[in-house]
Amino acid sequence: MSNDLVLRVIGRLLIPFILLFALYVQFHGDFGPGGGFQAGVIIAAGLIFFALTHGVNTVRKVVPDWLVETMVASGVLIYAGVGLAGLLFGGNYLDYFVLDHNPVHGQHRGIFWVEVGVATTVSGVMLKIYYMFASRSGLED
Repeated sequence: MSNDLVLRVIGRLLIPFILLFALYVQFHGDFGPGGGFQAGVIIAAGLIFFALTHGVNTVRKVVPDWLVETMVASGVLIYAGVGLAGLLFGGNYLDYFVLDHNPVHGQHRGIFWVEVGVATTVSGVMLKIYYMFASRSGLED
């Protein structure tokens, strides 16, 4: 599929909008449908679409295996760090209201960082799964 010129051009046009939509879903997750899980899957889907049109090795140059594995671990650390910050500021684990002088702002700040951690981990896991399947099935070019 990576030799189809029309699909490659369409992919180059659509992938930036796919990633922009992922950012919208990430930042709009506090106020409506969406959030970290959905944004992480959309980011991974955009990169997998790029891999399907340009080859897995091209994507592995942009997002290498070490970065994908770091994303998985750092997302979990961000999530856990927000919980520990709640403990350090005198609340319970994942109590967001203590993260700011205004409890409402603390809630938004905590939810935002938890969703960033979730998006980072989910996109890393989805890319790692794709890389593993691509290497087993011989999709690498």
